[in-house]
Amino acid sequence: MEKYLDIIKNSFSGYFNYLVNEIISPTWTSYFYWLIGLSLLVWTLEIVIPWRKKQQIFRKGFWLDSFYILFNFFLFSLIVYNALSNVGVELFNDFLGLFGIENIVAVHIDSLPAWVQLFIMFIIADFIQWNVHRQLHRRPWLWEFHKVHHSVKEMGFAAQFRFHFMETIVYKTVQYIPLAMIGFGIQEFFVVHMFTVFVGHLNHANLGWSYGPFGYIFNNPKMHIWHHSKDLPKDRPYGMNYGLTLSIWDYIFRTAYIPKNGKKIELGFSGDETFPKDFTHQLLYPFQSKKVSKTKQL
Repeated sequence: MEKYLDIIKNSFSGYFNYLVNEIISPTWTSYFYWLIGLSLLVWTLEIVIPWRKKQQIFRKGFWLDSFYILFNFFLFSLIVYNALSNVGVELFNDFLGLFGIENIVAVHIDSLPAWVQLFIMFIIADFIQWNVHRQLHRRPWLWEFHKVHHSVKEMGFAAQFRFHFMETIVYKTVQYIPLAMIGFGIQEFFVVHMFTVFVGHLNHANLGWSYGPFGYIFNNPKMHIWHHSKDLPKDRPYGMNYGLTLSIWDYIFRTAYIPKNGKKIELGFSGDETFPKDFTHQLLYPFQSKKVSKTKQL
C-alpha cells in the first residue's frame, strides 16, 4: 500500500513540476504553448473566413469550452489522472507479476524507422478511438457522460475540449493494453498527438472545409457538424460520423452521413433544454441519482 501512496505523491509533484517547467522554460515540444498556438491559429481562421457568418466570435459556450481546455488537459491530470494512471499501470504490472509475466509486449517494432512506428501507432490508436466513440453513443451509461460534449449548441474550435473527464479514463483504459502489446520505443509521438489536436480543432471550427477527396480520409468540419446534429435520421438512432481524426473508418463501416450542407442545422441532443449549462453541474450530471434510460438515444 505504501508503494502506491508514494506513486500518488510522486505523480502529483512530478506533474506539477513538469507543468511549471513547461510554462517557464518552453522547448519545441512544450505541449502548453503548442496548444495555445494551434488554438489561436484556428480561431483566427474562424474570424477571417467563418462558415456561419452570423455566428459571434465569442460564440455561445465559448468561455465554458475555454475552461474545459484548462481543466481536461492540465488540472485534471494534476489533480487526479496522472496519479490514477500511474497507479493503474503499476497494479496491472503487479497482476502480471503473479503469473511471472514481466510485460505484455507481443510485437516489437522498435527496430523500424520512427516514421513507420508513428504511422502504425496513429492508425491503431485512431481505430480504437473510433470504436470507443461509437460505444459512447450506443451504451446508455456511457452516453450520460458523452452528453456533455453534445451539449454544444454553436460549433467552434474550443468545442473539441468540452467533454467529461470520464471520457479520458475510458479512452485511455481501452487503448492501454493494445498499445502496450506493441513495443513502441519512440518519443516522437508528440508530433502525432499535436496533429490530432489540430485536426480536432478544425473539425469543430466554424469553417466550411471538407478537404476535397481527402475528406474521405480525414474528418472535417462539414462532416463532423452532422455528428452533432440534434435531429437524427430514423435509421441512425445512435448517430453517425464517429471518426476523430480519420473519417475513413466511417466510410469503411458505413457510418458516414453527409446528406446535404449542414451549415444551419440545429446542434445538441433530444432533451438538452434541461441539460446543465455550467461546468460544475455538467461534471456532476452523470453521477446524479437517476435511472439511466434503457432506450436508444433519440
